Amino acid sequence: MSSAAPSFFARLGLAFRVLGDATLAARVAAADTPTAPAPAPRAPEPAPEQTHAAGLALLALLQREGRLVDFLQEDVASFSDAEIGAAARVVHTGSRKVLAQYLTLAPVLHEAEGAAVQVPAGFDAGRIRLTGNVAGQPPFRGTLKHHGWVATSVRLPAVSPALDPKVVAPAEVEL
Repeated sequence: MSSAAPSFFARLGLAFRVLGDATLAARVAAADTPTAPAPAPRAPEPAPEQTHAAGLALLALLQREGRLVDFLQEDVASFSDAEIGAAARVVHTGSRKVLAQYLTLAPVLHEAEGAAVQVPAGFDAGRIRLTGNVAGQPPFRGTLKHHGWVATSVRLPAVSPALDPKVVAPAEVEL
């Protein structure tokens, strides 16, 4: 079989044969379809706990230093206000220490809570949430109920791959 391309008339004859024979047309179409290269092997997606390991580590630090998870998981309905207040001091002190070590936080709005503020047109709805009777178009005037928080610096802890990031607090057994 020669490797030379068929002449114009040979190609024209083939075209007429393809037009008249549906089976031959299907075979030509299949042969003409370029085969897609095999997809490159993709690295497996990391497990969610690996993706969020730094966040889980921060939660573990809040638990270790302030017992935050213990406090939040406890049903405090049966405790007195004095007992809750005493527990809150421990949680507050330890959690505040962790936040200061790993995050720099600043208010979204610097006015005092309770102050009259104006929210301009084009405001960032991720930074300012409007509540109450929201009607019309900005600028809006209202009372600042909470100044909000924005992280201006984040220094999350590095997580060793040898540790299971899902463990927020290990069980403690005294011997």
